[in-house]
Amino acid sequence: MKVDFHFHLEEGPYSTGWVQRTAQALQRVSSGLLADDGHKHKLAWAEELVAALKRRMDQGCFHAEWLGHYFERGKQKGIERFGMVDHGYRFTEFRAYYEKHMIVDDTPLGRLQRYWLDRVCIGSIEPYLDAVRQAQAAGHPVSLGLEADYFPGGEEELGELLGRYSFDYVIGSVHFLDGWGFDNPETQHLFQQKDLLALYRQLFDTVKGAAASGLFDIIAHLDNLKVFNYRPDEQLLIPMYEDVAQALRLADVATEINTGLAYRYPVKEACPSPAFLQALCKHGVPITLSSDSHYPDDIGMMLDEAAELLKQSGYKEIVYFQQKERITAQL
Repeated sequence: MKVDFHFHLEEGPYSTGWVQRTAQALQRVSSGLLADDGHKHKLAWAEELVAALKRRMDQGCFHAEWLGHYFERGKQKGIERFGMVDHGYRFTEFRAYYEKHMIVDDTPLGRLQRYWLDRVCIGSIEPYLDAVRQAQAAGHPVSLGLEADYFPGGEEELGELLGRYSFDYVIGSVHFLDGWGFDNPETQHLFQQKDLLALYRQLFDTVKGAAASGLFDIIAHLDNLKVFNYRPDEQLLIPMYEDVAQALRLADVATEINTGLAYRYPVKEACPSPAFLQALCKHGVPITLSSDSHYPDDIGMMLDEAAELLKQSGYKEIVYFQQKERITAQL
């Protein structure tokens, strides 16, 4: 069975590059003149593209037409179950939680991260919730999720926030260490100031804390610290992989094979690495498939390759979630 259980509707900041990427996605998922390469670069094609982009912007990313592109494209790729999430930091209801735990002070890093947060936090969570519920009511096989960042010491606050809503599942992720958003391209120079082995140990200790918190059904992209290719000798990480796998199994929390880093970032490798996958399988950690797409033309990206990696690691089953229940299916 093929599932894609971690994909998003969009994400800022809203740059000219974002506009270009959105227009590209529209061209790829559309039919007719817009998708016909024979008409590409003609005036009529450009006019239709501008009209489609304007309609997309007027409707917003939570509109049924935009969501429909994900489902149509995904079904063409053989996806039978969908898991839609959005980042907690996109919503004003979660903003104070992020401001408390991120560095957003008057240092260079703090100013940069506050600038980022100001531009990705777009409004209330309610339109997102309504959009996915409407898709469910329309018969799409989609589960409603949220991706929430785990910060040590923030468990009670995050638990209270999550408890306000009825999600089918919650993904826990680690994008920040000591308040530093390490996957932001504008902050990657800070890796050069770090002891990489100690940094990976801190990441994995944080992941273990997320698993033990009881807040999450899935822990995402376990080794995403490798995003910009800052990696120690992997043999030194193997004992940490074992520790994380044991912690996930003890907490009965699932993880994912996430292809986002493989097709969108310099490291060009899915999370987790093949060696990490073997440790997870050895300890019987449940796993799902995820493209981490932020545009409909990327949904399902590299999931066939991911499924093959799972089989090579010894996995025979994957999981997905529906109404808080974890369901097992054959690969």
